[in-house]
Amino acid sequence: MANWAVWALLSAFFAALTAILAKLGLRGVDSDYATLIRTFLIFWALLGFVVLTGKWSDPLSLPGSTWLFLGLSALATGASWVAYFRALQLGEAHRVAPVDKLSVVLVALLAMLFLGERPSLREWMSITLVTLGVLVLALKR
Repeated sequence: MANWAVWALLSAFFAALTAILAKLGLRGVDSDYATLIRTFLIFWALLGFVVLTGKWSDPLSLPGSTWLFLGLSALATGASWVAYFRALQLGEAHRVAPVDKLSVVLVALLAMLFLGERPSLREWMSITLVTLGVLVLALKR
């Protein structure tokens, strides 16, 4: 299995764990406040990881475009987390998490538009199946 696939599977596992742990942690706490606490903890954990693994470098040496796109990505991540935690607080985790994964479809479309990527027919079939799965979960009986 390609190295990226191992990391993607780890990401999926930890995202699943995140949904369950967040749902448990949201009991009796405002979802926006919980997102702030989570973000604060993530900052310190990642700072420790980067420093301990020797990956720290002068952030001011990064190009402006890196700062721009990482900044925009941070804003998008924050908006995603706020919406995700609110959805988890209001809905069932087993329904919220798969709908959140509609991002798979949106990534494919945005990657075509902004990155020039061209998924194969097989990949489009997979993306279509994800879309259908989300629709089945989202539609009421």
